[in-house]
Amino acid sequence: MSRDDRKRAIGKVISVAADQFVIEMHAGTDNFTVVGFDDVHYVARLGSFLMIPVQTEFVVVEVVGLRERDVPSSSRSGADLDKAASAKFLDVVPVGMLPPDPAEKFRFGVSVYPSLYADALYALDTELDRVFETDMPSEPSLGFGGVAPVPVEATRYKSLSIGRSVVFDGYDVKVRIDDFFGGHTAVLGNTGSGKSCTVASVLQSLFDKPDDHHARGATFVVFDVNGEYIEALGPLAKDNGIGVAHVILDGTASPEKFRMPHWFLEQSEWELLLQASERTQIPVLRTALGLTGLFRRDTPRAIEVREHFIATCIGECMRGSDGDSPVSKFQRVVSLLQKYPTADLNAGLLKKYGANYQYGNFVPSTNLPLFLDEVRKKVREDVELPAYSREPFTFDDLDECLDFAILYEEAHGNRQIRDYCSQMITRFKSLRDRSEYAFMRYALKPAEPPPTIEEFMAKLLGLQRRNDVWHKEKQIIIVDMNAVEDEVVELVSSVLARMAFRLLRQAEPRNRFPVHLLLEEAHRYIAEKPSRYAIDASKIYERIAKEGRKYGLFLFVASQRPSELSKTVLSQCSNFVIHRIQNPDDLSQIRQMTPFISDAVLKRLPSLPKQHALVFGTSVTLPTTFKVREARPLPKSDDAKIRELWFHGQERAALIKL
Repeated sequence: MSRDDRKRAIGKVISVAADQFVIEMHAGTDNFTVVGFDDVHYVARLGSFLMIPVQTEFVVVEVVGLRERDVPSSSRSGADLDKAASAKFLDVVPVGMLPPDPAEKFRFGVSVYPSLYADALYALDTELDRVFETDMPSEPSLGFGGVAPVPVEATRYKSLSIGRSVVFDGYDVKVRIDDFFGGHTAVLGNTGSGKSCTVASVLQSLFDKPDDHHARGATFVVFDVNGEYIEALGPLAKDNGIGVAHVILDGTASPEKFRMPHWFLEQSEWELLLQASERTQIPVLRTALGLTGLFRRDTPRAIEVREHFIATCIGECMRGSDGDSPVSKFQRVVSLLQKYPTADLNAGLLKKYGANYQYGNFVPSTNLPLFLDEVRKKVREDVELPAYSREPFTFDDLDECLDFAILYEEAHGNRQIRDYCSQMITRFKSLRDRSEYAFMRYALKPAEPPPTIEEFMAKLLGLQRRNDVWHKEKQIIIVDMNAVEDEVVELVSSVLARMAFRLLRQAEPRNRFPVHLLLEEAHRYIAEKPSRYAIDASKIYERIAKEGRKYGLFLFVASQRPSELSKTVLSQCSNFVIHRIQNPDDLSQIRQMTPFISDAVLKRLPSLPKQHALVFGTSVTLPTTFKVREARPLPKSDDAKIRELWFHGQERAALIKL
């Protein structure tokens, strides 16, 4: 140990165990502070660090308790008891090893333990920088494809400041960029503890970089269920290439509002949305969805399959065993031939055999067998009906296709299928008529080109095509869902997450376009218990949590109820920012998912002040309590000013719009 190291010794180790040491401070130490050769050091703050030399390295220990030697009660006397001169002890836990060479890195975990009476030293700022790896927050940018960066002196963040340490005065707490944003992150805490401000502050810190290069390649899709982020993040749109998009989902099909064409839904999502039962309703629904594309194709094979299907359904209609009147049966035949005509099967066939539209029969009646004989020529054996192709169709199209799919099943002997499907048909009609689902009932105008999935995803991810190449236009895309209920929130968040996941899985090259889904109030749609709504969003988010990192899709989860969140999603988070949490179930959940965090650290959570948090995970070397960098401007989640709003003059108007 060098001479300078001896000067900063504050005590000696008097007890060594595998998980805890005890340090007796030197006599005469007042108030657990030491005046060193460089500064005054508060060595006994909970959460502070000390250095214990062992062989050629330092053992880094964290202070978890402080106490004085117990004085026998018989000797307790105000005159005799000198608190300043009494022995003082620090309870510390080992956290890692720090080599003396500045070029070597801090290592988590302890391999060599100190001996009794080893010196304990206060930590220098340079040593703290090495422990937290914050000695170089920025680094020179690298060019792309062997080309020098523009401008040449441009820098990029290596670590990001998120606040100030509450243990080390004036010390910035930083997270390593690659580790923090290269994995899933959870921001947890009771309502009012500052979660939204933390999320806004982190993004403001990221995009407020003072010099080039800015984070122009970032993509944050914010599912804002409380409508609070546009005020905090909107001003980030600047002339430096950072853009912010704000789309509002209010359930309507109004211009400039969020729209999601219903044919973007996958087959499995239709099955969940309509709660189709596996044995009877799902086969009918799959047939109907496949038919929505069949009647729009004109290839020889498609025409052959179409004629087979129409001929089969006409035969069933004319059989007259489904309880409908002759006229209604006949009208189905007319609808099939008029709406989906081919060269051989069309309305002209009805005219040829003397169809009587008023009474639903043929004149003369002997023409009916002749009509059916000609229709049956189009029936094929072992014809495979088409699969759902997600081509544009209307809700009325799907309504008819559901009816035709049921007819097709009846034609193959399943005489009770209509009764079995009645509940699914009722749910479909409810979906078709409910006002809150108008945003997804996309009715195309004449000659209007249908929106494509490519265009939709480009807008969702902030991309714009220029010269046949995609460029980033928006880095933050806020989907404001404050005006809709949880059922719609769950549907939209599930579908958008699935579409982003599929896009990135199929992208070439892989994992070169990172996307972060910021999920505010995540417990509302990523719950541990099965959802009470048809679409269970937890399923897609659990898959993203397990597989998304490989493809560059990351979750940024914010919630006030970690005990209600999916355990699978939480278990895959590699970084945590924890605000005040007082609910015993939530505290228990955090203890279960972070077994490597000491109880001393977790015991701080119920008493954390507002705007304070504990950060731990792969992006910080050691768990650290910090005061969050203040968000400016704040998100629209500030507390109600009760005194100001209650106590006022008689004539002041109420501050609300109905």
